[in-house]
Amino acid sequence: MSDRIRVLVADDHPIVRQGLAALLETQPDLELAAEAVDGAEAVEKALALRPDVILLDLVMPNMDGIQAIQEIVRRNPQARILVLTSFYEDERVFPAIKSGASGYLLKDSSPQELLKAIRDVHQGQVSLHPTIALKVVRELNQETQLPPTEDPLTARELEVLTFLAKGLSNDEIAARLVISERTVGTHVSNILGKLQLANRTQAALYALREGLASLNGT
Repeated sequence: MSDRIRVLVADDHPIVRQGLAALLETQPDLELAAEAVDGAEAVEKALALRPDVILLDLVMPNMDGIQAIQEIVRRNPQARILVLTSFYEDERVFPAIKSGASGYLLKDSSPQELLKAIRDVHQGQVSLHPTIALKVVRELNQETQLPPTEDPLTARELEVLTFLAKGLSNDEIAARLVISERTVGTHVSNILGKLQLANRTQAALYALREGLASLNGT
């Protein structure tokens, strides 16, 4: 059995896929597991082949990258996904990380940076392009407009917050904790209210900042 890192390349541009495949071929410890031309095919091949690393674009037909990440992680929480995209807007970065991506690189990265990121993600580490890392750090350090309520989170709310930070949906959290989805929704609402946060992404980033979770989902 090969000890090489098997990489699934998902991008809707043939020239990008060919370039990435050629780059992988130059490395003795890496190999191309398969290619996918859209998000739906990325999910299908990721689940069927269980590659070591999934190299994924965010803007693809049929199913976008965020949806693909969510579906892959929902069905295989151990999947290691490295986003490779041209987009660095907050509305793409934070959902990708929240949904379970372990790395986020921009397409202006050097081949050496990409190869290192693939290896880092395979080892369970977080790999962020400097521009993205700055965004994440800035978001983690951003104070909420209102101070949190003096009412502390309960032990169960802390559990829910930890799962939320890992990108789990309400029904997935319910299954983990063996409670109803409605109860999870109540806990999420209580968490947002107590911490004076606007949405689940802010809650996930709060959990990261407080050390309740990490960017690689551990």
